[in-house]
Amino acid sequence: MQLITPEWPSSPKIHCLISSRLGGVSQEPYDSLNLGSHVGDIPEHVAKNRSLIRLHIPSDPIWLQQIHSTLVSTPAQRKKLGSGPIIADAAITDIPNQVLAILTADCLPVLFASKDGSIIGAAHAGWKGLCAGILENTVFAMLHARPQLKSSDLLAYMGPAIGPNTYEVGEDVYTHFASSSVGIKKGDFQEIPDKKGKYLANLYSLAKNRLNALGLNQIEGGQMCTFQEPELFYSYRRDGVTGRFASLIWIA
Repeated sequence: MQLITPEWPSSPKIHCLISSRLGGVSQEPYDSLNLGSHVGDIPEHVAKNRSLIRLHIPSDPIWLQQIHSTLVSTPAQRKKLGSGPIIADAAITDIPNQVLAILTADCLPVLFASKDGSIIGAAHAGWKGLCAGILENTVFAMLHARPQLKSSDLLAYMGPAIGPNTYEVGEDVYTHFASSSVGIKKGDFQEIPDKKGKYLANLYSLAKNRLNALGLNQIEGGQMCTFQEPELFYSYRRDGVTGRFASLIWIA
């Protein structure tokens, strides 16, 4: 199993892991450490893979039913919900050893932590959620839970996503971001010369713009490309039918 440990200046209390596709039991095209239960893989294989990840973390992760929304799950909401599915694209917690998890295969996973290590968050940012405000809502939920904190007291880490050299999008995506409240900056979109109305989009840059606009200035990660690293990561854009890897964070 190959696990990635994010490098960012978080509190010693904060622990994170990002799984790769290596070290599990799933067969092609989900080979091999697929953690997504919604992609058509054999359920027993997914369960086994999740049990292998469980050996490296303090509790079963809080798995979300991600729908490209701007919904953020909080501890209070989860307590009321009981054992039902958690429909959200981000989660926060201030409870030690409670593991937040985001599943992706091209979309951008963003991990958050306060500098004092008292609260964490994790968000799933595909282009729709990113443009609609999933990162902003995650930050707002964290600050609501910790009123003494400011956005500048938070750190962010951008996990593996489809990179700026391979993420081709249409005019609709460009227009959505250009007309949003944050707008776009140079480098967010690159016109593809021989494809009219097509652009290469930079999810990392678009996310950073939004975090900066909120007052977050310590943002790490953003160097990996799921599409260009098939030996390590699943990529929906590259493979279509494929697995999911997880970005995990908890307070020790």
